[in-house]
Amino acid sequence: MEMLQGVALRVRDSGFRGRPACHERGPAGKPIGIDDGWPGRKPGGVTEERAKAERFAELFRAVYLTFHRRDGPRGQLAAASRAVLEHLALAGPLTVGEAAAHLSRAQSVVSEIVTHLERQGLLEREDDPADRRRTLIWLTPAGHDVLRREREVLGVDHLALALARLPPSQADELLAGLRALVDAAPPVPAPELTLRLRPNNLSRTDPKEDP
Repeated sequence: MEMLQGVALRVRDSGFRGRPACHERGPAGKPIGIDDGWPGRKPGGVTEERAKAERFAELFRAVYLTFHRRDGPRGQLAAASRAVLEHLALAGPLTVGEAAAHLSRAQSVVSEIVTHLERQGLLEREDDPADRRRTLIWLTPAGHDVLRREREVLGVDHLALALARLPPSQADELLAGLRALVDAAPPVPAPELTLRLRPNNLSRTDPKEDP
């Protein structure tokens, strides 16, 4: 008992008052939450990190509204054509049969899409250096350019003009901060989807829905 009393006296003399009790009342006579008076906390449980996230979300929306592309509608490629280009860009040169297997579609369907893209100058056929009996399909420079344009969300030229008006160090810090934010993002589990490629369309479906 004497030990407990000694601890109580030392706490009293140090001036520590602890967290405000949840039944205490503020100036307006309203109950004070258990965390309301704790340093670094905001009433209602809004943390500093949450407040920053909300502010960033507001600025991100402002950036999109200011710099989004205005040079015409995106999506000039048919969905199936874009799917083939996207897959080749990620996987590298493939045969038509390999591409069809990866996309879970009949080889005749993928072959028709490839022929159409080849006529547009977006794909080309080339011999496999490791096996001359194999013919690979790959993106042409025009195919890479079209795919890059399809992926663009912001107007790069408009954005470049704005970045040029910032001090170089500030522009570098902005890019580094955004890169760090992306790298710090926790992994998000990807949904289990498969690609169903139709002659005129590409849709993502749940494997359970496949016939």
